[in-house]
Amino acid sequence: QVRLVESGGGLVQPGGSLRLSCAASGTIFILNPMGWFRQAPGKQRELVATITSAGSTNYADSVKGRFTIPRDNGKNAVYLQMNSLKPEDTAVYYCHGTISRRDYWGQGTQVTVSS
Repeated sequence: QVRLVESGGGLVQPGGSLRLSCAASGTIFILNPMGWFRQAPGKQRELVATITSAGSTNYADSVKGRFTIPRDNGKNAVYLQMNSLKPEDTAVYYCHGTISRRDYWGQGTQVTVSS
């Protein structure tokens, strides 16, 4: 069974940085694409960033220039480097990956940006 496990969330002050990690297990196949979504209280889940196995990336306008999404195909892992964090980045962040058009989600990790 494919599992995605996130880590790295927490509380950070505005302007600070956090790095989220997500590792897949239970499969020999490369998840493609992999990405991050987030859901703030009272809002719908939204795309943050995605990356294909070839390294092609896509970012939400709200995070362009602040977030990057590296991945390690050998580890079937994806990361989210978040810089210049803002209070509006506060949300539960979910890792996502696809194998043969089937979607897999992590359990979510809380990111809180507050002074």
